[in-house]
Amino acid sequence: MTPEVFQTILKTLPVEPGIYKYYDNKSELIYVGKAKSIRKRVSSYFTKTFTGYKTYELVKRIARIEFTIVDNEQDAFLLENSLIKQFQPKFNINLKDDKSYPYLVIKSEPFPRVFLTRSKINDGSQYLGPFTSVGKVRELLLFIKQNVQLRTCKLNLTEQNIRKGKFKVCLEYHLGNCKGPCEGLQSSEDYADGLARLKNLMKGNLNPVIHHFKNEMEQCAADMEFEKAELIRKKIEHLQNYKAKSKVVNENLGTMDVFSILKEGDIAYVNYLMVNEGTIVLTKTIVLEQKLEETDQEVLLFAIGYLRNTFTSEAKEIILPFALEYPEEGITLTVPKAGDKKKLLELSEKNVNYFIEELNRKKMLQLEGKSDKEKHRALLQLQKDLHLPNVPVHIECFDNSNFQGSYPVAAMVYFNNGVPDKSQYRKFNIKTVSGINDFASMKEVVSRRYKRLKNENTSFPQLIIIDGGKGQLNAAVEGLTELDLIGKTTIIGLAKNEEEIFFPGDQQSIKLPWDSESLKLIRRIRDEVHRFGINFHRNQRSRGTFVNELEMIKGIGKNTADILLKKFRSVKKIRELSLEQLATVVGNSKAEIIINYFNSFQDEVGETSYQ
Repeated sequence: MTPEVFQTILKTLPVEPGIYKYYDNKSELIYVGKAKSIRKRVSSYFTKTFTGYKTYELVKRIARIEFTIVDNEQDAFLLENSLIKQFQPKFNINLKDDKSYPYLVIKSEPFPRVFLTRSKINDGSQYLGPFTSVGKVRELLLFIKQNVQLRTCKLNLTEQNIRKGKFKVCLEYHLGNCKGPCEGLQSSEDYADGLARLKNLMKGNLNPVIHHFKNEMEQCAADMEFEKAELIRKKIEHLQNYKAKSKVVNENLGTMDVFSILKEGDIAYVNYLMVNEGTIVLTKTIVLEQKLEETDQEVLLFAIGYLRNTFTSEAKEIILPFALEYPEEGITLTVPKAGDKKKLLELSEKNVNYFIEELNRKKMLQLEGKSDKEKHRALLQLQKDLHLPNVPVHIECFDNSNFQGSYPVAAMVYFNNGVPDKSQYRKFNIKTVSGINDFASMKEVVSRRYKRLKNENTSFPQLIIIDGGKGQLNAAVEGLTELDLIGKTTIIGLAKNEEEIFFPGDQQSIKLPWDSESLKLIRRIRDEVHRFGINFHRNQRSRGTFVNELEMIKGIGKNTADILLKKFRSVKKIRELSLEQLATVVGNSKAEIIINYFNSFQDEVGETSYQ
């Protein structure tokens, strides 16, 4: 749909909140979005100049627009999440999570049975969950069986059948695991009380269950039923031990949801901790693939909606690593700086980091577990596909890393015979480059690395991979040229988004078959340098190693830098502001200093870029 065609339908779009759907010329749903004002949001797609190729491609494919008006932003948020989950449009965030989760079902029948299931049937039964682990649910069921007496038989316990005496108690009754409703030895009211305790146990609310048993124990003691009172005391002790094992911080913390996010390229990992009365009752990490240029806030907002809906969260407080606008009314958003809530957020971040480490370890095992012959075959395929003069037994890969346009570092990974040799990995703090300049930074680290190898008369790799496009590749080549090392090795650039491979001086890229062993190996190397670089960068930040780039500007102090970052969130966004926008926050004189600094920086980037 062209901007001209869009202008003819613009006035037909409502200004109310709702969702909009984009269809291509084959009537396939390709994107779903939400908006405070449908007209304003949809218009932005046709009036903005997008720098991202994917957004440009989306707009080019739009042939038809449909919309649904809703009452408020919250309804739009929930509807968008539901439609994305149902239709999975190709340009929306892709949730890489297709598991069917287990539930506990409380059957809609007299004296309801409780059992594990993966299927939700609309038969009036009540479903608890879903849960992330079948093993944990089975363990919990066993724990419940030891503390709540519910039937496990499949008898049709209608009032008429019980009155006619059709059934006899079984072994479970004699073992004390059932109160014998089949013979009328237990009332439906008492059985319902047991179900209420079960629901509390499933939600982690152990206090009401313990309180119930304490009252029952005191009553037994008052009635001189000391053996029964002792059995109940053991149940209370069992519950308290279970509660102590599950404790995270303290029960005064309350009920809340905790979310953390970590991004690597177009892939985002979101961890969710469901906390009930200070106890973590559920943890889950999901993987999301970005299809457009979504911000961290947009990705996390989608994940929150999906996870809270999937796991039927009723928490009224959400703990987050950064601020965002959440449309649901009555929800408190907290970005903790210290204390128990901060500890929970750090625990969530620890979980998401562990999840990624496990994924990367499994990826490495895909090659590490192969025979030497299979490894060599992959290297021979890579030599053939890239027309290398020698088998790339020794491969080194470089990547720059910075945080929202700030704090540059770089990393290098070393692969020997197709598997990583972590003892040869290298980390680089950028020393000679002022500000954020990926090209100059890449030239610096490549020069430092191979100047050292040259001085030590050490063998060079058969292949060097620069994770970046033509600009970074040419910067690396300039570093090798100044060291008179051109011809000693082969160097290529790997474009981040499309997995295109560039050779120095070539105008056209090459694309390897997506399922080829050579491209799989390059992907593993790229993923490993991302992981290594991001971990190094994160550790440096956490130690306070970096100085805010804004503080490096002469005339701008720490307080001014902090005010700007708090207001605009990143140096990258600050760099894009006009003089007037900056002046409203820090005044004219400081705004001019900042603008002049970034203008001079742009000039430096222009001198270092290559066409």
